[in-house]
Amino acid sequence: MGNDESLRAERILEVLKAHFTIPDKLNVCKDPFKVLVRTIISQSTAEVNVERAFSNLSAKISVTPSSLAQANIKDIEDSLRVAGLHRNKSAILKKISAIIMERFDGKLDFICYLPLKEARERLLSLPGVGPKTADILLLFCAGKSVLPVDTHVNRVSKRLGLVPLNEKKYDSIRMRLEELYAPEDYFAVHMLFIALGRKFCKSLKPLCNPCPLNTLCPSARL
Repeated sequence: MGNDESLRAERILEVLKAHFTIPDKLNVCKDPFKVLVRTIISQSTAEVNVERAFSNLSAKISVTPSSLAQANIKDIEDSLRVAGLHRNKSAILKKISAIIMERFDGKLDFICYLPLKEARERLLSLPGVGPKTADILLLFCAGKSVLPVDTHVNRVSKRLGLVPLNEKKYDSIRMRLEELYAPEDYFAVHMLFIALGRKFCKSLKPLCNPCPLNTLCPSARL
């Protein structure tokens, strides 16, 4: 990792901090199981639909491993219908809840006291939990030194030239970003890259001219 590249990565973060507000981590860090449920619901849908689906689910069924494991699958499906893929997501939530009850005594608190690698492996052993979902729980709820890569982070980091455009492997992208930034900045980088991706660095029609990173982004000059 060259010094110039490190300095550019640092400058990118400074500019983003000046243009966007970083959410209070305490407001993001909720019950790990509820964060897990929200993350599963969020797959392939907009945030507004996640909010509605989670609110529906909370009103109909208590969002705990015990309640969801015992719930009627139809009630879960009805709650999640607004978020799309509701049958698949409902089946995953019911199955994962039963496993957490059986294997982990209904709790995910092991993410706080186990070493990062071991906690990550346990999360990845759960159905429907991929690397991104595991890393979100580990960063947001346990404060572990990991930088989750969602679709916005993936797109933004490649357009900014921080990660090779042809890199497809999740863990390679994550580790590359973790090399460029200090662990204490992982939360900020994750949230700010998402903010940039939503407002300027859109998937189909990026708004390069008004983007605050215009002069630092190689893609803006293409």
